[in-house]
Amino acid sequence: MARVKRGKIAHKRRKHLLKYAKGFRWGRKSKYRLAKDALRHAWSYAYRDRRVKKREFRKLWQIKINAAVRDLELSYSRFINLLKKNNIELDRKVLAELAVNHPDVFKKTVEKIKEN
Repeated sequence: MARVKRGKIAHKRRKHLLKYAKGFRWGRKSKYRLAKDALRHAWSYAYRDRRVKKREFRKLWQIKINAAVRDLELSYSRFINLLKKNNIELDRKVLAELAVNHPDVFKKTVEKIKEN
């Protein structure tokens, strides 16, 4: 049986993995063993943090809405409750955007809710 040399395939596999480690610091960008370990961690954090990002943004929107609503003598929880009772289906992202960039529109929305 003929001898099989694996140099090409092994080199290709390592080169492929090192491509993903571009931009890493120290030896982790050029040394296969260190790069492999660094990428395993990086990819697991990336997977986890795609979910964490959603939580973080929702928290941020709640803080922005709460700050804007407090100026209009209302609490965040009461505001959300009144929104649901009045069947106003604006999500927190849009409400936070209105509160920060269009306070006059946000104020009208709050007054409309307070009336009912």
